[in-house]
Amino acid sequence: MMRISNTVKHLIIINVIMFVGTLAIGNGVFYDWFAMHFPRHEAFKPWQIFTHMFMHGGADMNNLSITHLLFNMFALWMFGSPVEHVLGAKRFIFIYFSAGLGAVALQVAYHYYDFYSIYQGIADLNMDGELLNKIISIDASEGLYIKGEILSEQMLPLLEQYNFNADLINQSSFKSLFDLNVLARSSMVGASGCIMGVMAAFGMMNPNAELMLIFLPIPIKAKYFIPGIILIDLISGISGHSIFSPSNTAHFAHVGGALTGFFVMWYWKKNQFNRNRWN
Repeated sequence: MMRISNTVKHLIIINVIMFVGTLAIGNGVFYDWFAMHFPRHEAFKPWQIFTHMFMHGGADMNNLSITHLLFNMFALWMFGSPVEHVLGAKRFIFIYFSAGLGAVALQVAYHYYDFYSIYQGIADLNMDGELLNKIISIDASEGLYIKGEILSEQMLPLLEQYNFNADLINQSSFKSLFDLNVLARSSMVGASGCIMGVMAAFGMMNPNAELMLIFLPIPIKAKYFIPGIILIDLISGISGHSIFSPSNTAHFAHVGGALTGFFVMWYWKKNQFNRNRWN
């Protein structure tokens, strides 16, 4: 059994504290403050780029689940401790947060690609930018949908406030507005991107280490296992259908974190950094 390293221990403690804090203060409030929101949404704050890495799903007293937190913290201990023991605390912290930032960058870039692809569907409406921002900030769970040709009661007052002709919005355009709303209101939480970067570092350090999936108890060498996990996430992200993971998984965040971890380790190995320069 690998002894837990000091930095990994403190990261796990912070993640658990944030989970308990979410339960104590309330899922809605904590998510509004600390989850990573789409930058076009009014709830986005710059600090969320970092704070979302310590948030996890399932922190809801009405629907409590520790699965997300448990799996991430287990993976952090299993891969993070050996990586920190070899690289040292400073280099481990660098690769951990670099992977987290790489995860955010790729996931947000993909969301922006989706956002502007959908936006093309309503470009002919010439909708005022402020009105569009108001529309995408409406809570979709409160009834942002269309029945026949009748717009939701939430959208009509907004259109009237901005003197926008509601007759211009057909069912197809309204569907595009709905999709923009869903995308803009999405948020991201979890340490998975950071951990994927650490996993990539572990794989480069221990390519012949044998690992196993819980649902596939067959030993697979890290040099095949970890690229396989990344490939599954990439296929899931492109296809929109999750493989071996929940449907709300941020697959491109996993890919971004793993690629960042890989390139950081590749650079270090190429330049043969001395561990003493980091401690």
